[in-house]
Amino acid sequence: MDTISKYGVFCKVAEQKNFTRVAEEIGYSQSAVSQIVKNLEKELGTTLISRGKDGVSLTKDGAEYLPYIQSVYLAEQNLGKKKTEMQGLEKTTISICALSSIGRHILPYCMKEFKEQYPNVNFVVKQGDYNDTHNGIMDGTLDFGFSIIGASPQLENVPLYSDNMMAILPINHPLAKEKSVTFAQLADQPFILSYEGEYLNILNAFSKEGITPDIQYKVYDDYSIISMVKKGLGISVLYKAVLKDVSFDLSVVPIDGNHSRTIALVYKNWDTLPRAAQRFAGYVIKRAKNIFDNIQL
Repeated sequence: MDTISKYGVFCKVAEQKNFTRVAEEIGYSQSAVSQIVKNLEKELGTTLISRGKDGVSLTKDGAEYLPYIQSVYLAEQNLGKKKTEMQGLEKTTISICALSSIGRHILPYCMKEFKEQYPNVNFVVKQGDYNDTHNGIMDGTLDFGFSIIGASPQLENVPLYSDNMMAILPINHPLAKEKSVTFAQLADQPFILSYEGEYLNILNAFSKEGITPDIQYKVYDDYSIISMVKKGLGISVLYKAVLKDVSFDLSVVPIDGNHSRTIALVYKNWDTLPRAAQRFAGYVIKRAKNIFDNIQL
């Protein structure tokens, strides 16, 4: 049996009015139970139990103290239950903000595997960009989230994997069969800019080549961009992880050079993260790169 406090021992003696029965129930000796009660009496400065040939009974002071001691004992029990829940990750909710690619491809694997071990953990997953992640963590509505290295310098950043830019083109586009393309080849095409968090990275990649794309559309949702490209409205640049399972009727072509973003798991303070969030974040850090490396376009 788990260790019982002096308040619990007193409550059981008051209920059963017998030291021996209480000792047998909790696995203590009769003398140990008696000594625990005596120490509590000494602490409170009064006699709580009247000991006689017919057994034990509460004194007047003992009866006065009993409801207060019962309250303390109940609070101890509830605290113990909560500790067990937290250590076993029972009935807890983890709140996360994820980029669309992570929410679509990385998190489902991690959550499925994690819930096999901790089935009573619940998740709230919000889709958003770097600003959404930063603001939610800072105001305490999120436990942790995903961003790119350096986007949120006020937060702790743990790099997970590098994700390369890819050109996406209609299936019948003149460049669709190329093994790779340059930004110069993309510059004179009607361009659909992903206006989610990474749009500055895409524009900077063009800018470093001294090129300005012909932006005709600015679209927040990556999957809307994919549909627009399939309809022949233009071309775009997205990241590899976004394009898993969507390349049917679409041409995905690598871009010459090293144009990538480093995805990071971000949080404010590891020590103040809830236990469940700590454990799941650690699991994601361990598994994310392997899951990403197995993405096939």
